Amino acid sequence: MVKIRLTRIGKTHTPFYRIVVADERRARDGKNIEIIGRYQPAMKDNQVEVKKDRAMYWLHQGAQPTETVRALFSKEGLMKQHDDEKLANRRANAKNKKAK
Repeated sequence: MVKIRLTRIGKTHTPFYRIVVADERRARDGKNIEIIGRYQPAMKDNQVEVKKDRAMYWLHQGAQPTETVRALFSKEGLMKQHDDEKLANRRANAKNKKAK
């Protein structure tokens, strides 16, 4: 299964993370499929930068975010956007089935 998770790359006592798409069987800091953002928790405003188009692409492809990444995406509004699009697609599919 493909996961969206954090990979640590910062120095000791100065954590810095990349938000990556990786196979869940790989090590935390192992090979990843794509880097889609970064997260700096040491900053006062917990700076998060995400390539929103790529994050949405991977969510639509079925990648599962970890709890931490899900919380970061929720703060950025990505999870709500994903859920809204998913609901709209379900409604459209239901209308198409009724029409047949």
